[in-house]
Amino acid sequence: MSKKLSLVVFHGNFDTAVAAFTLASGAAAVGYEVNLFFTFWGLNIIKKKQGRAFVGKGFLAKVFNFLMGGRKNLPLSRLNFLGVSPKLMTHLMKKRHVATLEELIQASIDLGVNFYACEMSMHILGMDKDVFIAPVKEVLGVAKFLEYSEGGEVLFI
Repeated sequence: MSKKLSLVVFHGNFDTAVAAFTLASGAAAVGYEVNLFFTFWGLNIIKKKQGRAFVGKGFLAKVFNFLMGGRKNLPLSRLNFLGVSPKLMTHLMKKRHVATLEELIQASIDLGVNFYACEMSMHILGMDKDVFIAPVKEVLGVAKFLEYSEGGEVLFI
């Protein structure tokens, strides 16, 4: 029987994204089947456009997505200092030979981690699947995610 880990990636903070992809790539590296379900703020992590961009359907959705930014604008959950801290954290990660967020995302992709986007959150934010990076396999709801997660551990990040 294979081991399975499923993560609900709700928060769109830099440090929670690092934690999610550290767990995902680490589990996949030792043979786990890994599912990442990105919902609400977590969708910001997997946008193609990594900076601020007007994406989505409708005026409010475009403005909201612009304000959320992209992966390059993820705040640190504490001590963000107007966006400087994630850059400092990335610098420290490189200096200490720790995988950066971008490296962890690429490792997760290379190791076959399954990326899923939350249908309801996308509907609220006026997003289409083409807004996200290519590894997003499927847009799905809770019932399908639970089906894919069955028999494994589920963590909420």
